[in-house]
Amino acid sequence: MYRTKLTLAFLFAVMGSGAAHGQHGTESAVPSRSQPSTPTQPQTNSRDANREKLRAVLETVGPKINVSFRQSDKQPYNFVGILKTGLTNADAFEIVILVGAEDTIHFRIFPHYRGAYLNIDKVSNGEGLMRQMVHFTDSNFLFWGADSSGDIFAGFNFTLESGFPEASVRVVLNSVSKLDVFVGQMRPSIDGSAAP
Repeated sequence: MYRTKLTLAFLFAVMGSGAAHGQHGTESAVPSRSQPSTPTQPQTNSRDANREKLRAVLETVGPKINVSFRQSDKQPYNFVGILKTGLTNADAFEIVILVGAEDTIHFRIFPHYRGAYLNIDKVSNGEGLMRQMVHFTDSNFLFWGADSSGDIFAGFNFTLESGFPEASVRVVLNSVSKLDVFVGQMRPSIDGSAAP
């Protein structure tokens, strides 16, 4: 019982820290308490420069991984792309990338399964799925979490204190298709079907 409470407490903490998108890629991250409500001109210039560097990487890497990225109409610092090819368990992965106001980049990668987002409140075994996500967070390159609506995602966050991490962004983008195996391992918790 204690382990279940601890697992749930950890997962809710991850959920609370993971809002870099909305449905999904239309909302921006909630500003941190230390961030001023109105960005300064240097912050805006830096954010704009980071967005353009990210755009250049996405234009180069996107075609190589069969993803066409577009800038969100509602949130100009978000890019969204869908990976549909080469998958056996997930229908697709929706990739949402936010360029943050304080020199950060946030990846949120939402698996689509049988025509819908995977939601911890709508799967056959929510507790089992959360346990798997906590385990995957410990053992995977990307962490796992859920947004405020309960939709699960794999994520990665960058701070840009040492410059723009172009090579690392490429590594994350090339890792998206590898998430398909983990969706397969989640299937018993998602709908009771056997894992491959």
